[in-house]
Amino acid sequence: MKKLASLTLSLFLLSGPAFADSPKDTPKGADAQPAKSAAAAKPATAKTNAEIAAEVEELRQALQAQQEQLQMLKEELAKRDRQIEEAREAAAAANSRATEANVKASEAAATSAEVKTTTSALNSSVASLASSNAAAANAAVVATDGQGSTEEKGPTTIRFKGVNITPGGFIEAATVNRQRAESADINTPFNSIPYSGNATGKLSEMNLTARQSRLSMLFDSKVGDTKLSGYYEADFLGAGTTSNNRQSNSYVFRQRQLWARAAFANGFAFSAGQMWSLATENKKGIENRQEWFPSQIDPQYVVGYTWQRAYGARIAKSFGDKFTVAAAIEGPQATVGGRGFSTYTSTSATGVVTTYQNFFEFAPGSGGGLYNAYDSTGYSINKTPDFLVKAALDPGWGHYEVFGILSTFRNRVYPCAVVGTTAGNFPTPATPTVLACSNGTTAPSVTGASNDSRTGGGVGASLRVPVFAKKLEAGLKVFYGDGTGRFGSAQLADATARPDGTLALIRGGHWLGSLDWHVTPKFDLYGYVGGEYAARAAYVGYESVKITITAAIPGCGAAGQQPCAGGGVQPAYPALTTTSIASNGIGGYGSPYANNTGCSTETLPTGSSAPGGGGTCAGDTRYIGEGTLGFWHKFYQGEKGRMQWGIQYSYFYRNSWSGSNGLTGTTSIQPHAVDSMVWTAFRYYLP
Repeated sequence: MKKLASLTLSLFLLSGPAFADSPKDTPKGADAQPAKSAAAAKPATAKTNAEIAAEVEELRQALQAQQEQLQMLKEELAKRDRQIEEAREAAAAANSRATEANVKASEAAATSAEVKTTTSALNSSVASLASSNAAAANAAVVATDGQGSTEEKGPTTIRFKGVNITPGGFIEAATVNRQRAESADINTPFNSIPYSGNATGKLSEMNLTARQSRLSMLFDSKVGDTKLSGYYEADFLGAGTTSNNRQSNSYVFRQRQLWARAAFANGFAFSAGQMWSLATENKKGIENRQEWFPSQIDPQYVVGYTWQRAYGARIAKSFGDKFTVAAAIEGPQATVGGRGFSTYTSTSATGVVTTYQNFFEFAPGSGGGLYNAYDSTGYSINKTPDFLVKAALDPGWGHYEVFGILSTFRNRVYPCAVVGTTAGNFPTPATPTVLACSNGTTAPSVTGASNDSRTGGGVGASLRVPVFAKKLEAGLKVFYGDGTGRFGSAQLADATARPDGTLALIRGGHWLGSLDWHVTPKFDLYGYVGGEYAARAAYVGYESVKITITAAIPGCGAAGQQPCAGGGVQPAYPALTTTSIASNGIGGYGSPYANNTGCSTETLPTGSSAPGGGGTCAGDTRYIGEGTLGFWHKFYQGEKGRMQWGIQYSYFYRNSWSGSNGLTGTTSIQPHAVDSMVWTAFRYYLP
């Protein structure tokens, strides 16, 4: 506006001489003298037409320049008005949120003393919102991206009908290289590390996979002073009957965790669903999603780590932040190992083989019941759940736990399943061998069948402490019990069978030492050493009945008989029954008389997809150990998630129980296997 006024004043002043030279302004009666004066002054003050035209052009250009500046100012003012309007809208939205927060704070203040404390926090939030309102109102420029468009930063948590929904998980590209092949993906079956006689153990193995990629969803809300939460987590480490590595790699989506939890203000909490076992170590207290996991890439974790993910229903009571106790029931499942069990085998004259055993522990999955009908191991028919208790102490330095497990095992025993006699042999022995049922019969039957139950369990303890200004975390966990092998990463057997078919629980234990070093906020080193042990549960006196029936051979060539194909006379042979009976067999788990002579002997393949498994080798694992070193480098960690890469190296040592092949006074053979493995991983974590 000042420039416009200046321009107007300049035009007015320049027009003054023109008005002064106009004849109509000359007074009457003074025609001669003023004319002379004007004539006399003209040479000194008058301007030529060219000069006047130049001045007018200069003024026109100045006016045009001023008009262009005015237009630019108008555009700048309009842009600023838009920015101020946007800032006012943001301030209005923030004021609305502040009003809503004030209402919630007022409602909370009216309910209980505890919620009054929350009111203070809400008022603080209101003050922060008010400050942000002022900042928004004074903002002149909106933050933009490289193209000038406003960058959208969505919430990390989605609000739906009062429930907070937080997605999570990561995408992983991983590799594993094994010195001795196991025909396994990234997940390592530790107890299958091959002995030297296994053909696959002569080859190394490289696999590349994205199957450990994981998706999760956390749901949480509050009803009064009760906190409700639910959690879902899944990955692709499941295999369907059509899964393969040939082209589409169609591996199935499997559940890892799926549970709900209610936490009350009095310190009690209840959770149920598929979750980590109560035997799994926690980082603090006893709470879902507070479990401690080894940092390595292998999804089977590390030898010596005690864990399972199964159905669980858990109740916990927290006494402040220092002490927590919990009890749970969890889904059971038995595993049986060993060999040499009592059996009856009969081969008919037509080659039909019938086999009986004097016990069973598992049943194949029923497809209609949604169990896996293709699982060759089957499902144990459980009598009761596993019962677990745990106490955790957090005194301020470190975390300490003690826990216990109680498990029940059940099978069905058939004392008359393995019976027979050599009395039908030809020629009949002078003193037939008879292995009879309690009622004197020698034909297999279900007579006397009954259920047999055994009780096992174990106890464990752990500690985890920070050292060196919390940059280094050290941990140790030990566990010892009967029938608890499946709680370890190596999956050693829980039980074996005695000669009479009843179960014998295998005593064993796990231990794991860990060091996690947080070198920098973006670089972590870790090292773990662990082992798992399974004791001998060996017996002598297993029974074996083997019957072979040979069909009768008619005679030929004699009078009244058909001629023989080659001429001559062939006498008739009656049907024969050959029965062999033994009742001093060796078996169980880790028998000192086991046959390990073929553990180092490679055998021929039986097909293009059937490599030789080696010679006769019991090879029951006595101890398996692992040492692991690795690191993670988080090269990006911010509000848009996290990207990291890492490498893990592991060395394994598997030592079996020795066996003398049933001979006394001879040197026992104790096979062992070693393996080295290297993993790499690249991950992107959702924010």
